[in-house]
Amino acid sequence: MAIHLKSYLPRSVYGRAALILILPVVFVQIVVSVIFIQRHFDGVTRQMSRNAALEIGVLLAQVQAGDDLPMAQMRADALGAGLRMDVTLPSRQSPPATDARDFWDLSGREVSTVLRNALPQVLAVDLKTDPRNLQVWLATRFGPMRVDMSRLRVSASNPHQLLVIMALASIVMTAVAFAFLRNQLVPITRMAVAAEAFGRGQNLPYKPRGAVEVRAAGRAFLDMRARIERQIEQRTLMLSGVSHDLRGPLTRMKLGLSLMEETDETAALLDDVQDMQRLVDEFLAFARGDAQEEAALVDPADLVAQIAAKMARSGQVLSLGLCEGQGQVRIRPQAVTRALDNLIANALRFGTQVLLSYTLTEKSLRFVIEDDGPGIPADRREEALRPFTRLDAARDPNHGGGVGLGLSIAADIARSHGGVLRLGQSGDLGGLMAELVLAR
Repeated sequence: MAIHLKSYLPRSVYGRAALILILPVVFVQIVVSVIFIQRHFDGVTRQMSRNAALEIGVLLAQVQAGDDLPMAQMRADALGAGLRMDVTLPSRQSPPATDARDFWDLSGREVSTVLRNALPQVLAVDLKTDPRNLQVWLATRFGPMRVDMSRLRVSASNPHQLLVIMALASIVMTAVAFAFLRNQLVPITRMAVAAEAFGRGQNLPYKPRGAVEVRAAGRAFLDMRARIERQIEQRTLMLSGVSHDLRGPLTRMKLGLSLMEETDETAALLDDVQDMQRLVDEFLAFARGDAQEEAALVDPADLVAQIAAKMARSGQVLSLGLCEGQGQVRIRPQAVTRALDNLIANALRFGTQVLLSYTLTEKSLRFVIEDDGPGIPADRREEALRPFTRLDAARDPNHGGGVGLGLSIAADIARSHGGVLRLGQSGDLGGLMAELVLAR
């Protein structure tokens, strides 16, 4: 029951805050209206109905004391005028079989009960035919007598003014309370936006505000962001030095081998140096990440066209599939290009056909790379996304593999954009399908 109820509760902070504010106000109004107002006005109605019953009893006694019908009518008219009652004796209209009132007329039930208890001669009480008037039929020795009087004489008027004042006061107090609560919720929302943007590589300005606890959380977030930025900066500087130190010896080795006589041994050594150069580049690309790159508005169609043109210049075939959606999305173009290059290179390593497509929606940008290779078994796809994991033997042992960082780099770039990298099976080509999903 509790789980089923949660699905109907608001998910946002503002929605839940409004619910917390409104529910007590509504509950208090219901309690006051039902318990206090209804009981109070029922008591007033009973008192006023008893007074009316006394007056009707006096009128009935005078009518019953008349010697004949004309005398009874004269007494009824004279006393009725003094009591502000319209008396019809005998009534030309037959009395109703039962008392008549609307089902929501709770005070009318009290009126009928009081009149019947006070006057045994009551035949019927009608509160429905004319809601503004009360009609009472009584049995006399001259026939049924109908007495009409204003409804205001027997029941308290509905507490419209009190209810309106309560409603207006509740609305005003709820608005004031929500305004104060909003001042506490806005800093939390801004901190959430800044944290989400930082996770996507964007550094939005944020200043702690609000209550003491919210300010403490905001300062902790700023300290954490500063430490992460310093760590990234220090790592980048360190890797720049490592890159320079490693590439220097490799370049000298490559130059030395190029000056030596071309033999099978020197050719093999040159291939090893080139492999070492490639491994160093991949290690540095994985460790460097993309957090230092600034995000920019990019048209996915232009990005895909540039990748296809680059592949064509290198003599590799890349087919473009269905591209849906138009517009621009804020991403780090170099990082996304690096991720797509890794996925395409991985597809070309194990397949002969590669298909690239994308779908742009209001919430995400989804790139799909498909190939006709052997694919990756479903139970090993999660393992393939881990760094330094090589599944080359599982896919095609006749092709040379990398160091197991291509999919890891793509997955890391997807996460830094608030997205995910998913692996599956291509429905068109039958090989691996890689979905690079980036949040907008």
